Amino acid sequence: MEKGLIKLLKMPWLVLGICFALTLVLFLQMKEKSRLETDLDKYMPQEHPAFVYSAMAEEWFSIKDGIIFAIENKNGIYNAETLDTLKQLTKRLQKLQQINKSDVNSLYTADNIVGTEEGLDVKAFFTRVPKTQEALDELQKTVRSNEMVYGRLVSESETVTLVVAELEDGVFSQEFYNEILAIAASYQTENIKVYVVGRPIVEGTLALLAPADMKKMIPIVLLVLIFVLFLALRKIKNTLLVMLVVLISTIWTFGLMAATGIPIYAVSTMLPVMLIVTGVAYGMYLYSDLEAYIRNNPTATKLEAVSNMLKAMSIPVIITAVTTSIGFLSLLTSQVAPVKYFGLFAGFGVLTSMTLSLIFIPAVIMAFGLPKFKPAQEKSQLAYRITATIIQNKYVSIIGTVVVILLMILGTQKLWINSSFLDKFEKDSDIVLTDKFINAHFGGTTALNLILDADGKLNTFKQPEVLELIDKMQATLELEVPEVGTSFALTNFLKRMNKVMHEDKEAFDIIPDNQNLIAQYLLLYEMSGDPKNLVKAVNYDYSRLNVTIQLKSDNSKTINSAIAVVQSFAPDFKKLGISINFAGSGYKGLIFSDLILNGQIWSLILCILIVIILLAFMFKNISIGLISGVPILITALIGFGIMGFLNIPLNATTALLSSIAVGIGINFAVHFIYQYKGYALISSNSLEAAQKTMAHSGRSISFNAIVVILGFLVLLFSVFPPNRELGFIISLNMFTSFVGTLTIMLVLINKSNVYFKNRDKK
Repeated sequence: MEKGLIKLLKMPWLVLGICFALTLVLFLQMKEKSRLETDLDKYMPQEHPAFVYSAMAEEWFSIKDGIIFAIENKNGIYNAETLDTLKQLTKRLQKLQQINKSDVNSLYTADNIVGTEEGLDVKAFFTRVPKTQEALDELQKTVRSNEMVYGRLVSESETVTLVVAELEDGVFSQEFYNEILAIAASYQTENIKVYVVGRPIVEGTLALLAPADMKKMIPIVLLVLIFVLFLALRKIKNTLLVMLVVLISTIWTFGLMAATGIPIYAVSTMLPVMLIVTGVAYGMYLYSDLEAYIRNNPTATKLEAVSNMLKAMSIPVIITAVTTSIGFLSLLTSQVAPVKYFGLFAGFGVLTSMTLSLIFIPAVIMAFGLPKFKPAQEKSQLAYRITATIIQNKYVSIIGTVVVILLMILGTQKLWINSSFLDKFEKDSDIVLTDKFINAHFGGTTALNLILDADGKLNTFKQPEVLELIDKMQATLELEVPEVGTSFALTNFLKRMNKVMHEDKEAFDIIPDNQNLIAQYLLLYEMSGDPKNLVKAVNYDYSRLNVTIQLKSDNSKTINSAIAVVQSFAPDFKKLGISINFAGSGYKGLIFSDLILNGQIWSLILCILIVIILLAFMFKNISIGLISGVPILITALIGFGIMGFLNIPLNATTALLSSIAVGIGINFAVHFIYQYKGYALISSNSLEAAQKTMAHSGRSISFNAIVVILGFLVLLFSVFPPNRELGFIISLNMFTSFVGTLTIMLVLINKSNVYFKNRDKK
């Protein structure tokens, strides 16, 4: 391989021309075709059984994500100004192309089921805005007496009322998002404030913040790394050349994404930071070796110097790049598209950085000449003393490592998964505060849909015992799970009808105990009201039913708590021939988080196994493969342990942790072992080999660690909390991997005497 690279050195301008031409082509692809994916459903594997079933349930019961407008008047909503705002906002939303008129629900459009002398009637709460105080008081009294509206569309404080606009798939866009925000703002007055929230709004806000966050991160990373690289390389030209290589590799990566039609997901916005931070190491190692050679051979020609650099460093650079890319590519085991594509293109970017470092940097040197370095000086004995101290006190490293492992095992027991998309935002951001405001006044902004299926048995959900069990389950949910604000099902319709048919007496706010009476109520409602309203609750032959559970949080703990209560009723439903299934955005978010965990476990196992086997093969020694795996195993364990102790959950972002830690952290071990193997051939014992390795590679490994740590710490400036958590944990992991390489791994290599056993026998 070195011979092929050296041949290319004789045509440096051709190499540079090809590199810049490819960069221009891919840059144009990136500029023209890049797009940000904001539809959260696209983040999930649609072929997964849970998502397939959820899609069917959404079609059966017209389950849609909605935009929620909350109209607040602190003086109360029962006045002409507020009710007129409610009416006008409702009618304006009904006229939008992206929204079906029947999918806008508010106090203005809601059905008011009432009893009459003739039987049952369904009326509007108001058609014209009440002007007199008497009419306003009558409306207030009507709403208070209707459990289907009071606390659901009108807050119990009577200062907030909702307009909910449900959307079909694929209609939401950035332009529509901006239009919605503008509409909400246009109705605000001195007395009235309009809040907007809902899953589509979360998606739209994510689409605005993610690119802005990426644009902010890249300059900060570049400035930090340029400063550290200058300290390491001590030459502005060398520093800028290394940075140019990683910038080109980043353009190639995003250009390829755009050319292949892969969108930029929220997690993909971290790719530039990852590629810049990981890519600079290869150029730094090359220049470190080049500097050492020139200082010892000041009369060498540029061809001799570059040829020696490639002969000495091409293999370790390739090995480190391959092991790093394996860490990223192991994410392909995930079923979650954003994680999978992140791993694929991060792996491609790493290999691109390595290839460009081995081709582009030598070509620039051949075209523009060698950098100048001062003659070689007497080596410091500090590295020798540090190495001797570590080896002499080997049991400190061993015992310390064991203690850390035990502590981190305890920490991993506290680790949990979070499916919340709102937790991607700052706690004091407008979108989170708005969600909190609406949750405080209503049942909840997150929906979990429970689908009860009687396997085709007709009229099952007209049977009193079935409906009573459902009603009992709803009551238990609201009692035992604090985050369950309310639930809605066919039972709510029937209890309301039974009550109004008995002069609004509270004693009759129950499920009728007669199936014929239930059938009569439903027939009366279909005749008097809009039968489409029942579509969201039950299918046409009453063999399948939907219960909508409103939650005040979208995280996994809340959703799992609600599901646990529902599952406790599964045996009772089974006796009645009814099975339980779940659907909706809340449930899909939960499955999404479970897939992240499963994918993370498999990617971690696969990554570590491949790295150990690969290193054992490359160094032709299984012991070396196992020894090199020790720091990365400890690093991965510390990452998860610290997350557990600090209550940092696994999510779509932090799930990348272990693979990144293994992929990047192994670089220190590979570089150290490769140099150690060379010095073992010319040293009298393992201590001397370790000391020479530390003196030669300690500085470059240390600067590599500093670059990686500071590079990832830049993520602390991100607007997304999960990105900040990831930056902190990875920086800590890189420090751990660096320290582990120069302590416990060094001790194990010395203790095993691996490169001296056969030689001593001979």
